Amino acid sequence: MDEDIRITGRLVAAARALAGIGQKDFAAAAGIPVDRLCRIECSGSAWVRTAEDAEALHRGLRHFGVIVIEECGDMGAGVRLKFTREDVRDVARLEGEGGIVGSDDAP
Repeated sequence: MDEDIRITGRLVAAARALAGIGQKDFAAAAGIPVDRLCRIECSGSAWVRTAEDAEALHRGLRHFGVIVIEECGDMGAGVRLKFTREDVRDVARLEGEGGIVGSDDAP
């Protein structure tokens, strides 16, 4: 995901809905307080103003495999999953098996 892509609270809420993630879990993955996430989402279509918040939100999106699609031509911005639901289940199953921790070279 490109860290330069601008993001709005509405896109974050859409991303969470698409991935089936609650605010508490997303905020934890992003490394921000839940109340800050709530304020960002409540801002609707306003651009996230601080680089720190944008970076945190992108971190949360990456964690849950969500990609932001930029506005292009006459089409608005959107979100999509990086992996299929089956891929996500397989990754979760493999991560839960234990064993030696190694680097993750998945794209």
